[in-house]
Order: sequence, then structure tokens, then C-alpha cells
Amino acid sequence: MSKLSPNSLPAPAFDDPKHHLRIYQGDCLEILAQIPESSVDLVFADPPYFLSNGGITCHAGRMVSVNKGDWDKSRGPGANHEFNRAWLAACQRVLKPNGSLWVSGTAHVIHSVGFAMQQLGFKLLNDISWVKPNPPPNLSCRYFTHSTETIIWAAKNSKSRHTFHYKLMKEINRGKQMKSVWEIRPPEPWEKKFGKHPTQKPVALLERILLASSNEGDLVLDPFSGSGTTVLAAFRLDRHALGCELSAEFLRLSLRRICSNLVQVDLSLTCVEFSLDPFPDPMDRSSSAHSPAVILSEAKNLSVLCVSAQTAIREGRTFSRMSPQLQLVQQERRFYFIGRSDRRVIFTVLAESLDEARQKFRASGRSDSDALFIIKTETEIYLA
Repeated sequence: MSKLSPNSLPAPAFDDPKHHLRIYQGDCLEILAQIPESSVDLVFADPPYFLSNGGITCHAGRMVSVNKGDWDKSRGPGANHEFNRAWLAACQRVLKPNGSLWVSGTAHVIHSVGFAMQQLGFKLLNDISWVKPNPPPNLSCRYFTHSTETIIWAAKNSKSRHTFHYKLMKEINRGKQMKSVWEIRPPEPWEKKFGKHPTQKPVALLERILLASSNEGDLVLDPFSGSGTTVLAAFRLDRHALGCELSAEFLRLSLRRICSNLVQVDLSLTCVEFSLDPFPDPMDRSSSAHSPAVILSEAKNLSVLCVSAQTAIREGRTFSRMSPQLQLVQQERRFYFIGRSDRRVIFTVLAESLDEARQKFRASGRSDSDALFIIKTETEIYLA
């Protein structure tokens, strides 16, 4: 990442130098301490809410536990507040003089966050009420239904001249000043395609925040990266991003999400003709729909398989009308190595396993670090 010294931080768990995206695995306080002072333009943080207290809630019509993990358990009001002060102070140190910070939370944590901001000298700009349409019902019937989260927006200090794209926000709001009450749906199904995070934020929410308070090429930091929504939104909006995540499970989830957006490769497999028994009539069957060689494809009557891949092949469909009496005549497993800097196929090989493919990749004179992604395709050709 061009804006940070490569020797000041540990090796990242994910590094995309082309788009300036990095994610580190570890304690955010330790990682933040190694980030140069005044190097970050914007921070978005979704810290632990400390609400994993053995309670219950409703999800998809079922009663479920609110417990999310040890990382979300309260250590008591005093310890919780000291933790909030610590990470907020660390973020304040790395913010540029005109940088700003957004923090989301529920009543369990957001009041501590706001008080800590005042103690540290942040300049409070707005408190956004994020309204969630159709929230889960309150099962105890002893409280109002929880349907909002608060997001505090603050500048580094009272002298900061923070970025705010007022005209763009007004344009997005159909010509009217945008208010501090935002109705945005929870994450859509496509956002949970690769797995779920218990406190995952919608991409639409992060995109609005980034559009409102940052510019293209700015460095955005998320100290509690989770499922990688901030990094993903930054990539989509041409911002640079740095994330920190302690959990290996959530780190794997964020990598799957981000990689699926980074890699879009079109792979074309051409038609293969077979010399079988002579046909009873002299017609040319090389392009006939009745050819004995049928390649499984999404397009009817075509003998070319075109695959759009995002990290791995999205899906494969077979013809519902195809005869159940099929004979497999050819099968191959091919691996495509996508370059780290030059996002194209830099090496392709037939191999039985990923290990074999990587060995052949190294044997070609390349280093493991030359490839950012490896895509595997499997092709089967049947006699109809």
C-alpha cells in the first residue's frame, strides 16, 4: 500500500497492491500501534457491542441466542469503556489532521463511545439513526422493538476541516438535504453468499458513508473488519483500504467476499471433435445439434463452454433433456493462475490436484507470490 511503509507492519493476511487493499489478522490495538501517525483519511469502526449476555432474539421466525462469541461478552462497564477509549485513541493518532471517524453501535456501547470521543477531543459532527425496515420482533413483549442503530460521525479534533460531499448527498436524496435518519435495508442475500457475520453491515450503508466523507484514492481504515464490508465498499468506490480482524473464521469469510469481486475472468473452452464410428449418412455433423460429442453448457445447442469465474466457477447446469444413458469420454481438471499485478491468466496447466498445479507453476520459473488467485475448472464431455 503506497501510503504506508511496507516495513512498519507485519505481513498482511491479504494484500492486493493493484487496488491498495490490505487486511491484517491480529489485535487491532497492536496493529494500529504500527501504522504511521496521520496516514489515514477515514475510519469506520463497528466495535463489539458487548451484548452477548445469554439473552434471546428472533431470527427468520425462530428463537435464537444473542451470543456471538467471547469477543462480544461484556467485561463490565468500566473495562468496556477503557477498551473503547484505547482503540479510539489509536484511531485518532493515525487519522490525518482533517480526517474523520464513524462508529456504529447499539445502546449497549454507543454511549460509552460518544463519551470517550468527548474525553479524547474528537469533534462530534452527527449522530446518524440507521433505521432497519422490518426488524425482528421483540419476544419478551416488555420493550419497544429494536429497529435502529446509532452511527456517530466525528472529526479528529476541533481544528479539523473534515470532508463532506454535501451536494452529492443532496443529489442522492432527490434534491433535498439529507437528514440524519437513514432507512437502509439489512444486508441483502447476495451479501451473505459466502457466509454470515453476526453483525454484518450492508454494503449500501458503507458506500453512503464513504461517498459522503472521503474521496477516490483516500485510505480507509476498519479496525474491526469482520466480514470485510468496509474493504469491499472501498474497492467498489476506488478507495484504498486497510482492515484488521482477529478471527480467522471471519477473515476467511471476508477474503471470499472480496476475492469474488476482484476476479472476473472469462475462460473459453473450444469445441472438441471426436473420430468415432462412421456415420450411416454423409452429412457433416461437426456443428449439428445431434453430434455424438456434447459439451455440457448453459447455452442450448452450442458446443462452446464460456465460463465467467469469480475466484471459482459460479455454477454449472446440465441439459434436462439429455439422455440418462451417457458415456463419459473425456474429463480434465485445469488450473488458471491469475497475476498479482497484471490481472490476467499468467499460467495454465492440466493437473490432478492443486499441489501438482503449484509444483508445475514453480517449475515454470515463477514464484508463488506472482499469483494472486488460482482458478480451477473441471470439464466433462459425454456421448449423448
